[in-house]
Amino acid sequence: MFANLFLSGALLQRAGLPLWVWLLIFVIVVLIVIFAAMMNARRSGADVEVHAHADHAEAAPAPEAPATPDDLTKVEGIGPKISSVFQAAGITTFAKMAATEASALQKILDEANIRLGNPETWPEQAALAAKGDWTALEKLQDDLQGGRRA
Repeated sequence: MFANLFLSGALLQRAGLPLWVWLLIFVIVVLIVIFAAMMNARRSGADVEVHAHADHAEAAPAPEAPATPDDLTKVEGIGPKISSVFQAAGITTFAKMAATEASALQKILDEANIRLGNPETWPEQAALAAKGDWTALEKLQDDLQGGRRA
């Protein structure tokens, strides 16, 4: 719209101002509009950020320090490949595995196209390992065959 007014020359002739003055005014107006839009976007973004931090501060506890990964291959039936699949899925410790249902572990295996593993006893074994009860874990594993109840 503004360009049409400038290009037509009618407005320039009526006002009696040189072309460079009109171009300068036009550039200033465009810069003001751009600056106002940027400030509005910045202000809106800051409001959203403040609200987001306020919501998260009340709802979520402070993030935990990342736990060092456990050697999941100590669970009978889990080899290096299955261990790496669980690591990638976020199950990095015996405690996390113990807190995960066998059906959820099976779903992770299915999504990775692994058909050999049977996670039926893995949460139980992982719970013993998480407690550091290696004797009980060893006794349980003596009764298992490939991680399955005999």
